[in-house]
Amino acid sequence: MKCPYCGFLEDKVLASRGMRDNEAIRRRRECLQCGRRFTTYEVVEERRVMVVKSDGRREPFDREKVLRGLRLACMKRPVSAETLERIVDEVEREIYDSGEREVAAATIGERVIEALRHLDPVAYVRFASVYRNFQDVTQFGELVDRLRLETRNKRRRARRVTP
Repeated sequence: MKCPYCGFLEDKVLASRGMRDNEAIRRRRECLQCGRRFTTYEVVEERRVMVVKSDGRREPFDREKVLRGLRLACMKRPVSAETLERIVDEVEREIYDSGEREVAAATIGERVIEALRHLDPVAYVRFASVYRNFQDVTQFGELVDRLRLETRNKRRRARRVTP
């Protein structure tokens, strides 16, 4: 490691400590030429996944953008910040675990919509209406009708299961 004070290329590590749940290492070093001490940080370099937009543009995956969309959809709904973080964590993990260098924005949007569908019907409709770019009220009606039917079917199945 190059000394930030004199530029010498040799040092000794005095101490190492894990940070951020051991996802990074902080090292205290001492230059072997000038004797001054400095700190370095070591982290795993994650490869960037590019999101392919519907118009063909590409941009790096941004978890904060996904989280912002979820927060807007869940505004004034009984959904905790921890739950939203968990959804974004799951979406991000699926993206990186896929091993793909590029992922369609539609894939991310559909994954978020699916999570919201099971979490909160109002947030689901809000997110879906923006994501799917609803043009008129009939599209809202169709989505709400589908939700009603699913809810009705779940209740029927629940009644059959419980004695």
